[in-house]
Amino acid sequence: MTKQAVLLQQVHRELTSVHRGNARSREPSTGVPKKLDPKRRIRRKTKASDRSFQYYGYTLASSEGVIIGLKTVTEVYEIDPLQDERWVVFLAKHRSAAVFHSPEWLRALQRTYRYRIGALTTAGPGESLTNALVFCRVRSWLTGRRLVSVPFADHCSPLFEAENELDSLLSRLKQECERGDDRYLEIRSTTNGAAGMTSSASFCLHKIDLHPNLDILFHALHGNCIRRKIARAQREGVTYEEGTSPEILGKFYQLTVLTRRRHRVPPQPLAWFRNLIDCMGEKLKIRLASYQGRPVAGILTLRHKATMTYKYGCSDSQFHRFGPMQLVLWKAIQEAKNDGLLEFDLGRTEEANEGLLTFKDRWGATRSTLTYSRYPAPTTRRASETASMRLVKSLCVLTPDSLLTRAGNLLYPHID
Repeated sequence: MTKQAVLLQQVHRELTSVHRGNARSREPSTGVPKKLDPKRRIRRKTKASDRSFQYYGYTLASSEGVIIGLKTVTEVYEIDPLQDERWVVFLAKHRSAAVFHSPEWLRALQRTYRYRIGALTTAGPGESLTNALVFCRVRSWLTGRRLVSVPFADHCSPLFEAENELDSLLSRLKQECERGDDRYLEIRSTTNGAAGMTSSASFCLHKIDLHPNLDILFHALHGNCIRRKIARAQREGVTYEEGTSPEILGKFYQLTVLTRRRHRVPPQPLAWFRNLIDCMGEKLKIRLASYQGRPVAGILTLRHKATMTYKYGCSDSQFHRFGPMQLVLWKAIQEAKNDGLLEFDLGRTEEANEGLLTFKDRWGATRSTLTYSRYPAPTTRRASETASMRLVKSLCVLTPDSLLTRAGNLLYPHID
């Protein structure tokens, strides 16, 4: 008889006594192998009639006292990805690691919004990391306590090799929600949601494959809406500059406020962009287009491994006809290709935003689906919340720039 079979027989007898209300400790029978013979009582984990027990390094599921499953318990450890030297080594090796997993992005989040940042892994101290789930503990008096992987990121998939690894990592965070420590857990993944998680939002993700040469990439662009706009920008004398100087950031932020007003939402805090520049270093670049000396379009790009990511964009709609946004995006793609990068990430887009979806399609990009999932399942948004959002958007149109930026400074620490 196998060790697990012997263990199942013994635990079945003990579970029966537990279900009958017997609280006395029982010692293992002589049939249990000696190394599994510590005098420990079974620890009950839930109060329902269907229960999960931990016993001698195993997790055992029972229903009305009948053993129905047995699996080895996996230890889960929480590490600080900003301090643990293994984190950077792990990201360099894992094929799915993105800029939003990087310590630079996480450090900027911590500096700006004071999030407590952690990562779960099954690798013990001193062992090489083989899996991880990075997250931020968002603590807000306005919107509540929650776990997000990770805030303000387009995507930040759990990094693992086998499904059972992900189950172990998620289980730890789900327990925090079940205890009431947090309202919910949110995972922002480029793959399908994990078991036990409920889809809460879907977006489109556009990426350009940079393996073809520049000539092929250019001719894959839409003729009228992209290639001709690039040519017109050059013909009209639209100028291009790049960098991260305070002057360039100031021009970029001025356009950001203008764009966010047009979308009827407050702008991100200026401190967020300053911290991104400081933390990302040479991996970040602001690219600006100007017409007759006036900034008219800009983007902020991030580099990580073989990918360049277009994260933020802004423009003055009065000058869209001159093609400044097409010019700065093409400049970024050219740089990424010339530097040997393999992918250009155009970022996420809401599925209802047909205009932006069409714009990104015209760059020869491939669409995929981003799935955000939550535990427990999200509740339906109340009508009053929708009405409040409409009121906020209406006020954003009328509010002066100084008050609009102040509103962003106040609100962004409470959203993600």
